[in-house]
Amino acid sequence: EIVSEPDMNSALEARNYLSELRLLLTYLGVSDCNMQEGSLRCDANVNLHIPQPDGTHIATPIVEIKNMNSIRGVEAAIAYEAKRQYQQWQKTGEKFGEVAKQTRGWDADKGTTFAQRGKEEAADYRYFPDPDLVPVTVSEELLEQIRAEFREFPQARRSRYQSDWGLSAYDAEVIVDQGEAFAEYFETLTSLSGDGKQSANWLTQNVQQALNERGDAIDQFPIRAEVLGHLLQKIVAGDLTNNGAREIFAALLEESPETISAARVDQLMEEKGLAVVKDTGEILRIVDAVIDRNERIVADVKGGKVQAIGPLIGQVMKDLKGADPKTVRTVLLERIQAR
Repeated sequence: EIVSEPDMNSALEARNYLSELRLLLTYLGVSDCNMQEGSLRCDANVNLHIPQPDGTHIATPIVEIKNMNSIRGVEAAIAYEAKRQYQQWQKTGEKFGEVAKQTRGWDADKGTTFAQRGKEEAADYRYFPDPDLVPVTVSEELLEQIRAEFREFPQARRSRYQSDWGLSAYDAEVIVDQGEAFAEYFETLTSLSGDGKQSANWLTQNVQQALNERGDAIDQFPIRAEVLGHLLQKIVAGDLTNNGAREIFAALLEESPETISAARVDQLMEEKGLAVVKDTGEILRIVDAVIDRNERIVADVKGGKVQAIGPLIGQVMKDLKGADPKTVRTVLLERIQAR
């Protein structure tokens, strides 16, 4: 049992605290913290400090909401109870210490709390020593040993992703909050691709979408981090466009897991003709052909409407099947101005 200090001032703050605590416990391997299955449950003690005109505060009687089984439910129950207590105080004027503490339950379907029983004082629990349970003395040496064995905490990992890999606070939070397996997948991607932002984008968008559609967890995903990392290497090196990589990614998801490998990525690039064309002569040939069949757009570009070049870039990219859009744009402008 973990008992927090009474220093939270809103339902949202309580939700954030519980979310971070749950994440920490899973990272440390204490529990899977599945609240719906009972691995983690939460009680919340709620009362209000109502400000008065003279600068003082009136505290309402404390209510304990018992045995909640979802983080969203905890937030909703606290928010409801705060409103209920304020309305109760307006009706009765009851203050802390004037009435017995109360235990209430949470009805998620109705979105309300309901009275269960009066809250026992400590003496009512009738605690007594168990002679079969020997005292446990935790030495400072043992504490230091345990601290040394700790894994990296979630907050430290978020900070590292921002400082070392240039991730935004949002992306770092999304990745870390998915759990350690998700974060480890990201780290493998990043170590192979050398590009943290590219890896984060693919993981939180393409991979996450595929996971949602398949109903998989990251450790069940058929495209291993090493394989996707190899694919991202191709993008970073300029050998493959993002569109080409997405086509290969989709193709891999259609294959049986045992065939998915880095070598298969290379094979698909060749089969589909997706490798970025770096042959200057070939690029110039395609560019000139596109210019020749688009005289009107070329005239607009030469007349100063540079934004009109977009359709030409699209045609060149389509004909080449793989090319760097920036390179294509530069070559197009040079060839158009030279005419």
